[in-house]
Amino acid sequence: MGVVHNAYSNGSVGVQNCNGVEEKLDGLRRLIGKADGDPLRIVSVGAGAWGSVFAALLQDSYGQFRDKIQIRIWRRAGRAVDRGTAEHLFEVINSREDVLRRLIRRCAYLKYVEARLGDRTLYADEILKDGFCLNMIDTPLCPLKVVTNLQEAVWDADIVVNGLPSTETREIFEEISKYWKERITVPIIISLSKGIEAALEPVPHIITPTKMINQATGVPMENILYLGGPNIASEIYNKEYANARICGAEKWRKPLAKFLRQPHFIVWDNSDLITHEVMGGLKNVYAIGAGMVAALTNESATSKSVYFAHCTSEMIFITHLLAEEPEKLAGPLLADTYVTLLKGRNAWYGQMLAKGQLRPDMGDSISGKGMIQGVSAVEAFFELLSQSSLNVLHPEANKPVAPVELCPILKTLYKILISREQSSQAILKALRDENLNDPRERIEIAQSHVFYKPSLLGQS
Repeated sequence: MGVVHNAYSNGSVGVQNCNGVEEKLDGLRRLIGKADGDPLRIVSVGAGAWGSVFAALLQDSYGQFRDKIQIRIWRRAGRAVDRGTAEHLFEVINSREDVLRRLIRRCAYLKYVEARLGDRTLYADEILKDGFCLNMIDTPLCPLKVVTNLQEAVWDADIVVNGLPSTETREIFEEISKYWKERITVPIIISLSKGIEAALEPVPHIITPTKMINQATGVPMENILYLGGPNIASEIYNKEYANARICGAEKWRKPLAKFLRQPHFIVWDNSDLITHEVMGGLKNVYAIGAGMVAALTNESATSKSVYFAHCTSEMIFITHLLAEEPEKLAGPLLADTYVTLLKGRNAWYGQMLAKGQLRPDMGDSISGKGMIQGVSAVEAFFELLSQSSLNVLHPEANKPVAPVELCPILKTLYKILISREQSSQAILKALRDENLNDPRERIEIAQSHVFYKPSLLGQS
């Protein structure tokens, strides 16, 4: 086996088994049917923190094989970088000798000096080419090939990575479908998006990002996968050990898990796409509440653990409405929930609301953080689970109630974030309600299978 010494973008020198990495690439190329001289084309659509890091991880691993693979990232042009961010970016560059040297070597440093002085405006797509994601300025990535024309980015892509917020997924993939009308081969799509849409007609049901992509493009579900796991984007790029699951049809999930796996980023495969994708949306919902509890109780470990017990029981209850035998909230699924409640933009948003530094009426797109996806997910899950057609029998009152009545934390988050009739303090009141049931009872109810509603996924 040959060994190559590879200088990584963060300045460290890594040793990679070159032949082993190339063998993984060749294996996927063969499976997809790529001819010699025709590179495997991968494009990440959307340049948020996770989408950018995902593209950068692939570039770091496989970018050396230029005749065999092409990795690009699409983001919209024209997003200006504000003066404060430009000044902070300049500080980051000058604090990292490896990054500073790289920019000087690429004749790219001067524009950051000029932006620092206010003599020119930087743009998000421009700085991304140098490895700076607007939502993650403090973590420089490797240089990326950035495309701002969506048609150019996707028309011949073999693998498309959906790094868009769930609220933008349908719109962008409807546009992409126009460029795929003449395609002969069917692309593979890996969705990183977490969130749902609620649809009330013809019957109340949820639409996950993979389903949005399927509906928008006509790409069959066997070619659409979801990847998620307990990971904070910046920490993964800094090579903190992490793991994830890629979920979907066996045809692609196993070879893709092998292709994506790295020494510090272990990827397993799983068939239960629905539970993982729904949990991906739910954890963002409850992470906002976790941030509120942390801020309101001065990081009380006891209060946070009480919240964790109740919110995970609600998550289990909701997934049992959607799947007859959902993947248990354990292993990577539980870890993904834990890390999101502990740290991440949704938990940060909850903290800022509780501290009065943000208000719900300021919107859910926050400068330097991107889209707070938990907000729209709160509304979608509440709206869906409030429908009387989904009524379930209340275990104590012995009368039919909407499923949301068994989810007091979800109800409270809706009143804080969406109807805005209560303040962040209401989350503590909900936790301290003397009538609150033991979380175990909610889990037992869920696991009895009596509440399973296949119609919620559009199934008859």
